[in-house]
Amino acid sequence: MSDTDSQVPLPDLNAVDASTPGDVVYNDEDNAARIASDLEAVFDVPVQVSAVLGRSKMDVGQLLKLGPGTVLELDRRVGEAIDIYVNNRLVARGEVVLVEDKLGVTMTEIIKADRS
Repeated sequence: MSDTDSQVPLPDLNAVDASTPGDVVYNDEDNAARIASDLEAVFDVPVQVSAVLGRSKMDVGQLLKLGPGTVLELDRRVGEAIDIYVNNRLVARGEVVLVEDKLGVTMTEIIKADRS
């Protein structure tokens, strides 16, 4: 099959106004259902999600002195957004929340990916 066989133009999902002449315009509900069904093949792919509260640098000697009850100073302030990584790639920022008796993260900002 050559590259020119059955080429279907894909819609620009990032476009603000996708209604150019000749394009099919979907309402949001139909569009969301279509996108979800297109992604169904990857729903079971495992990913690693990390929520990073902050970072700290220290020498190995200082690391070995850490013990229970030691306070480790991080590079973030209280209330500052945390970084959310998927497979070691920064994808969002968020806030720590308490859900019943567990910690969770609310995404407040999605980081646009560099495709370069």
